Amino acid sequence: MGKGVAITGMGIISAIGNNVAENYQSLSTNKIGIDRITQITTIHENEIMVGEISGTNSDLENQLKIEADQWSRTVLIGAIAAREALENAGITDVNEFKTGLISGTTVGGMDKSEQYFYDYTDNPKVRQHITGLHAGDSTNKIAKYLGLEKSFVTTISTACSSAANAIMLGARMIKSGQLDRVVVGGTDSLSKFTINGFKTLMILSDTFSTPFDDDRKGLNLGEAAAYLVLESDELVAKKNKKPLAFVKGYGNANDAFHQTASSENGDGAVLAMQKALEVADLKPEEVDYVNAHGTATPNNDLSEGRALIRIFGENVPEFSSTKSFTGHTLAAAGGVEAVYSVLALQHNVIFPNLNFKTPMKEFDLTPVTEKKEKSLHTVLSNSFGFGGNCSTLIFSKNQ
Repeated sequence: MGKGVAITGMGIISAIGNNVAENYQSLSTNKIGIDRITQITTIHENEIMVGEISGTNSDLENQLKIEADQWSRTVLIGAIAAREALENAGITDVNEFKTGLISGTTVGGMDKSEQYFYDYTDNPKVRQHITGLHAGDSTNKIAKYLGLEKSFVTTISTACSSAANAIMLGARMIKSGQLDRVVVGGTDSLSKFTINGFKTLMILSDTFSTPFDDDRKGLNLGEAAAYLVLESDELVAKKNKKPLAFVKGYGNANDAFHQTASSENGDGAVLAMQKALEVADLKPEEVDYVNAHGTATPNNDLSEGRALIRIFGENVPEFSSTKSFTGHTLAAAGGVEAVYSVLALQHNVIFPNLNFKTPMKEFDLTPVTEKKEKSLHTVLSNSFGFGGNCSTLIFSKNQ
């Protein structure tokens, strides 16, 4: 027990870049990835803005050097990001030590299931895409691609906190000695199912999202995959590695308030942040920056803002929502924002909360709206999901 949890590698593909370097460049230059949808035919295509990865499925298949039309888009982008994370960690033999894969997803193989649903009974060749709908199928395929199919492999599907919970579980397994290293994060692609579902909830914006703005209209859906490689401090020392950062704390709570809304007072968020600070053995004033969940929906930003005030009082740290760059990437969000949190620590920079103009009436909180250089030691990242599942991660430069 008590092992340190080092981050030794990370990988990402999102609407603002196909790898970590491209994502950092976009964050540093205010290059957003939000636009009209192009790769899905939907009756809502002129009504919403999304964060879409530029590559087609064929582009992604060529990049992975796999046979065409075998994997859902969720698997394709997940494999790309997880591969980058392992390469970034300098791992060439994934089975040299006790290694696992913990991946979060909500969409799973929905994009292919939608495409081939009406062909299921007449065309046996497409049935794999119907049976590949479930969340675990995508994780198994990514594990096989990485050579981890005989290792510890599991899937977490807790809505928009999925990847954050994958990171938390991975850290706990490292600490307990059950694994020496683990690939953790999440992947979700856009699909008609999610577009229609969020449209029904009436929380999609027809323009660029404006997190924490009083005139916010709703979120932009996005697609992405992002993974970290976590390793024990013992393995890091053995391999003489220099960690990118450390997973210092984590917390998960459920406010049991509503199927698709958070408590107006942020009860679940408060509990998650309290637990994360306790695990990290940190005081609230030791947090330098908060990467907020910040979906730009009326409910979330009110709930999270009140939660931040309950935790930090009058001294809320500088905060921003990077979803204004990528859109809300659902199950992948916690992984995406974990990568951004580590980048913030590495470069001592706070990424801006774009499109903000008017402070909310309910409290006096203003996010960072321009890229800001600041010496950072500790970053707190929030991920809150439907069903009240709230998760907080704390990343630090030192163990």
